[in-house]
Amino acid sequence: MTTPGRWAPAWNSLTVGELASVDITSKTFAAEPFGFWARLRLDAPVQPVRWARGSTAWVITRYSDVEAALRDPRLCKNRHDALTGEQRAAGPKLPRALASLERGLLSLDGPDHDRLRRLVHQAFTPRRIEQLRGQVEQVAESLLDSAQCRGAMDLIGDYAAPLPLILIARIIGVPEEDTSRFRAWTRALVSVGEHPLRSIGSVLRFVVYLRRLITTRSRDPRDDLVSALVAARDDDDQLTTDEIVAMLFLLLTAGHETTVNLIGVGTSALLEHPDLTRSPNPHLAFGKGAHYCLGAPLARLEAQIAIPALLRRAPDLRRTDPAAPVAWRGGAIVRGLESLPVRL
Repeated sequence: MTTPGRWAPAWNSLTVGELASVDITSKTFAAEPFGFWARLRLDAPVQPVRWARGSTAWVITRYSDVEAALRDPRLCKNRHDALTGEQRAAGPKLPRALASLERGLLSLDGPDHDRLRRLVHQAFTPRRIEQLRGQVEQVAESLLDSAQCRGAMDLIGDYAAPLPLILIARIIGVPEEDTSRFRAWTRALVSVGEHPLRSIGSVLRFVVYLRRLITTRSRDPRDDLVSALVAARDDDDQLTTDEIVAMLFLLLTAGHETTVNLIGVGTSALLEHPDLTRSPNPHLAFGKGAHYCLGAPLARLEAQIAIPALLRRAPDLRRTDPAAPVAWRGGAIVRGLESLPVRL
């Protein structure tokens, strides 16, 4: 077991009660969270922490406990089932136009979740994802060509972010001229839990855009994911427009923003620790049980291509200014870098 002293002695001086007041959504915390998690694993493996807008969340930090919780059918994702009527009334309200987002895989359990997963899986199989390998390689090499001409780049803005953005837009069937808007929209999706008022306008515009795209593909199907979701059938059952919108939201968040951080943070960690020694590696990054990540094959494919391609093209890759502080994003939903200037 990792000891907290290996990471940040400051966490050792806090009592278990004081640990509950740590703001795990801050940029400061994102820069060095490992000592905090190690301390919780040691002394408070199930612990309340500060969450968005002053609320409280419970954090589970030991591997076996996390795995057991992910597999436990008594724990649910549907907040309407998890909260009392009083709690639901006191919580934030989604505008009517966004109500469809509560019909996504991440918000449902049991038969409702199983039904959606069966239908969506028809359009998002590992075989379909493997057929994208050539496209992933082409996009990665093209981005690296541009960077190598300059001799330097921002690992996030010039590589980790545009690669999955271009790919998920192609998979979904977004016209190329619209892809420039996707980065802002996906950032809004990730931050809506912490900054709902600032994000709601972008999310609303995104919902309208997706509904129009679904309508267009219903009339004029193409070889893309939206068309496949519209066509998916299970006997007489099919996805509603609301369910397709919710699914596209999930894929854009899980299929883009998280992969940005997988490539960016993964490469940053590799620059600091170039001997890979963790074996075996039974991680829980994609979850377990009924909600195991549907996009895991795509995330693996992109990382398997993006990071080796970068290191092959730039074997002496290094940070432009190793002494400069790394720019981390705040937020409790994902941990990611704002930027990471590197020399090739």
